[in-house]
Amino acid sequence: MNLLERLVSGGVDFAVVGGFAGVAHGCTYVTQDIDICCDFSPTNLLALQKAIWDLHPVHRMTPNRKKLSLTEKTCGQLKNLYLDTDIGQLDCLNFIDGVGDYQKVKRVSVLVQVQDMQLRVMRLDALIKAKKEMNRPHDKQAILQLEAIKRLKSAKQNRH
Repeated sequence: MNLLERLVSGGVDFAVVGGFAGVAHGCTYVTQDIDICCDFSPTNLLALQKAIWDLHPVHRMTPNRKKLSLTEKTCGQLKNLYLDTDIGQLDCLNFIDGVGDYQKVKRVSVLVQVQDMQLRVMRLDALIKAKKEMNRPHDKQAILQLEAIKRLKSAKQNRH
């Protein structure tokens, strides 16, 4: 079971954003981690922790790579989580530049069938806007691909 399957089966409230969202829309670039935007309520973060607990999650950005050990109290102190697990990296964000907090990201997302699960994925327009807003050098190629996919989808819809 992969990270996204674990989050879905664990009842975590999230939307896929970043590189993996681009792949879901048809981009060909490779991404090394999974970026999600999620509800940072204690209930949701504790569900996330439970869903990946046996994968030995650690905080990737802390000295000594501290083990993930959330409590109701510590959940309220978090803005983002950057985790390494036995099966890959998971970045959990509560805000996406150019879009907003999780509730706004959720509104600009769409449910996509991936294998045997339904994933909430940020829509193409919102993903392009977010990548432009971040203005990172490595996003430039992704933006070109995403805009080309948008044009192809638009042309296909106009023919029907």
